Amino acid sequence: MKISVYVDGSGGPNSGYGYFVKETGESFYEKKPELTNNQAEYLAIVSALNKYVDSNDEITIYSDSKNTVNQLNHEFAINNEELRNLAREAWGIMGQFSNLSIVWIPRKENLAGKMLGS
Repeated sequence: MKISVYVDGSGGPNSGYGYFVKETGESFYEKKPELTNNQAEYLAIVSALNKYVDSNDEITIYSDSKNTVNQLNHEFAINNEELRNLAREAWGIMGQFSNLSIVWIPRKENLAGKMLGS
C-alpha cells in the first residue's frame, strides 16, 4: 500500500508540529513552545517516521520545507548543531525503511498546513 504523509511545523511562541495521513485521514499534532521553524519541521518528520517505522508500506513524506527535505536527502549541509542532532535521529529511523521518500511540495499543496492553521 502507498501511504502519503504530509508534515508541517511552525516555530515561535505557539510552535508545534504534526502530520496528516492522506489515505486514512489520521492526523497528529503536538504543541511545543519556543521551537524554531526548522526544529518544528524536523520534529514533524521524525514523528511521522516513528509512526511508520514498522510498516512495510511504501511511505512518502511530503514537506514544504525545502531546507529540511534537502538536508535529509543529503543535498544541503546542516550548519546548526541542534538541527544536525535532529537529522541524525531522522536518518537513524530512515535506515529502517525499505521504501521511503521525502519530497518537497509547495506550501499551498501541503495538506498538513491546513491542520496547523498556517
